[in-house]
Amino acid sequence: MSVLVYVEQVEGKFKKSVFEAVSYAKAIADQQGTSLSAISIGNVADSELNELGKYGASKVLKVEADQLKNFVNQAYASVIAEAAKKEGANIVVLSNSFSGKGLAPRVAVKLEAGLIDGAVELPTSDFSVKKTAFSGKAFAITTLTSANKVIALNPNAFGVKENPTSIAIETFSPEVKSSDLAAIVKEIVRATNKVSLPDAEIVVSGGRGLKGPENWGMVEELADLLGAATACSKPVSDADWRPHSEHVGQTGIAISPNLYIAIGISGAIQHLAGVSSSKVIVVINKDPEAPFFKVADYGIVGDAFEVVPKIIAALKAHKG
Repeated sequence: MSVLVYVEQVEGKFKKSVFEAVSYAKAIADQQGTSLSAISIGNVADSELNELGKYGASKVLKVEADQLKNFVNQAYASVIAEAAKKEGANIVVLSNSFSGKGLAPRVAVKLEAGLIDGAVELPTSDFSVKKTAFSGKAFAITTLTSANKVIALNPNAFGVKENPTSIAIETFSPEVKSSDLAAIVKEIVRATNKVSLPDAEIVVSGGRGLKGPENWGMVEELADLLGAATACSKPVSDADWRPHSEHVGQTGIAISPNLYIAIGISGAIQHLAGVSSSKVIVVINKDPEAPFFKVADYGIVGDAFEVVPKIIAALKAHKG
């Protein structure tokens, strides 16, 4: 038996979350005393596939069917399941990304496997895994007793760890059933000039305390200085101050960056549900009773229009 990891590509390139998933899958393979294979779907250059060897994959199955150039949930799940059967893999690892959240349960059904989504640690000897629960407000320890297992790893939970291995690239051409293509993605429009929120290690987020979209310049400037993604609370996106793609929270995007900076956000439970997995939370709010301070690692009670410019100035001085 072996371990298989699905490596999601975006326009022929792999993001950090992919290398993190490969690192995690390699650690599981080492625990089990077995090998690690990867499955790539879509047009990816061999030079990019070879990068997976740096993190422990000894083989990559390359799938380039014309029908699969764009992400198709059901078809991709079928291909991953077929790859697992081909490799004799009883453990399948995916990143718990937007597409991974749709793929993992489908792959689990096709393999009659137990599923853990939102994993944040390696399995123990009895295959118990710590995972997020209740929209990220808590953790659960789940034990998989099934012969086949599927694990979806939360981004930024494990880290990228190099483990160089010689890698072989093998073309894999599974049958693509027409029934799996009943619903297809015709076009994907991506924001190419921004750091992706799910993958971001640092996120700077603003709320109604910023008073209006005209004041977002300091949020973007702080994010640029930190190499961070920008985000916002639900009331801000509802008011069209910021695009809905930046809304983080229970009804928006759930994130788990290493650092989350909340500016002018009170910290309603729905917002906390989407950001509480952040490793470090910094809150800037002029209301000392704001609920966010109860979960913050660091808090600054003060007017954002006074505090943030001083942080920006300090960062510029430090970089200078």
